[in-house]
Amino acid sequence: FSRDWAAASFRFRPPRSALPYALQAGQGGTRAILAAVQAHIIAYLLFTRETECTHLERLCRLGPREQGQALATALAETLWAAGGGGRAVVCLITAPVPTMPPEGFRASSFTERVQLFEFSEKAAALGFISDHINCFQGEGSHGVILFLFSLLFSRTLER
Repeated sequence: FSRDWAAASFRFRPPRSALPYALQAGQGGTRAILAAVQAHIIAYLLFTRETECTHLERLCRLGPREQGQALATALAETLWAAGGGGRAVVCLITAPVPTMPPEGFRASSFTERVQLFEFSEKAAALGFISDHINCFQGEGSHGVILFLFSLLFSRTLER
């Protein structure tokens, strides 16, 4: 992955600003993934989330907690759909593993630390992602790459 990919995570514009529901997109190939997730975020905020505000007010009155919940829901919905409505796999980075790569491969210090968490219930996947949303949002978290890996494993390589 390029530096742009490695640096990409899911970052919102500042809370309670003019566009608090909008993800910030950098340069490079991550924009397509961010756009797909952005569509799910807006759908959740407008049509799913329970609030007394009118539809347009819903988008502008977001704090950090609501941003995180919208992102977690969008990621979970997308992974669940990729898994055919029966499973979702979430990839997170764990502590460094001191293993040597197989002959002919080089260590990336990233893929060796990816751990898979599989869920057969949508609510469990959403809860797990909500609890670990900082793994997708944080600076230097490789959040977009982790989501891409999660999509691939949820969909399965055969499908």
